[in-house]
Amino acid sequence: MAERISLGLVGARGYVGAELIRLVAAHPRFELAFVSSRERDGQRLADHEPAYAGDLRYTNLGPEAVAAQGVDALVLALPNGMAAGFCAALDWAAADPVVVDLSADYRFDEAWHYGLPELTRARAAGARRISNPGCYATAMQLAVAPMRGLLAGPTQCFGVSGYSGAGTSPSDKNNPEKLRDNLMPYSLVGHIHEREVSRQLGHPVEFMPHVAPHFRGITLTANLHLTAPATRDEVLARYRAAYAGEPLVSVRDEAPWVSHVAGRHGAEVGGFTLSEDGRRLVVVSTLDNLLKGAATQALQNLNLAFGLPETMGIPT
Repeated sequence: MAERISLGLVGARGYVGAELIRLVAAHPRFELAFVSSRERDGQRLADHEPAYAGDLRYTNLGPEAVAAQGVDALVLALPNGMAAGFCAALDWAAADPVVVDLSADYRFDEAWHYGLPELTRARAAGARRISNPGCYATAMQLAVAPMRGLLAGPTQCFGVSGYSGAGTSPSDKNNPEKLRDNLMPYSLVGHIHEREVSRQLGHPVEFMPHVAPHFRGITLTANLHLTAPATRDEVLARYRAAYAGEPLVSVRDEAPWVSHVAGRHGAEVGGFTLSEDGRRLVVVSTLDNLLKGAATQALQNLNLAFGLPETMGIPT
């Protein structure tokens, strides 16, 4: 039997943490060594996550305690601004697990690998500090990246997410009563994903996020201005070539529906529509914000970091 790889998870109570626990519980190589949650300290993991069948209990571990665990891999599923203390503790203890950070804290740090495998896989070799892209940022980049080099002027992206994207801490953006029969706009300029995608694509992106009453799933409509006229066949061929052989990205002729990807591990890109002069292209991208937008992508990155097949443990 192949040797097991120990994995610790900090921020285990959140939606993404729960998804990652389910994936790791079924993985043939990774094994949960600890799951840290302040609110559930001492409670049995199996009482909250039926996919896990062991005796592990939630613990409440601070940075120094996490650094002392000696795990092979560490996933930080924490709100923005909280990862630095854990990384500093690892450095002080000379501990060197593979770290996957799901927050935005290191997405602009050149010392960290930006792990969107379909676009950055070639730079993943040897990476031990991996910044997991944002959910919206993943949907945007998958929609826009195949047209890089043919873009004129900023690209506009209109995004709608289920309210799980707002996390478990109560707010207007995850309050079903306030979201009922509603579409809630927020952070309409300067959103961190706007800066993240503009940096990664090397092209300005203008992003307008919204929250909808459904629980999970993102639909992202990208408006691309082109430097030269294109035909639909040319565009479709370009996207199919870009994602040929990608098990977690499907190129569709029609516009994908968010209800079709909710609960699934892959993304869908489609609905390619051109203006009459062929200089404006509209593309729709959908994915599950908790899976391909977070936990599934984290597992892709972990598999790559340990030299495993990239989709090991991911239902495709």
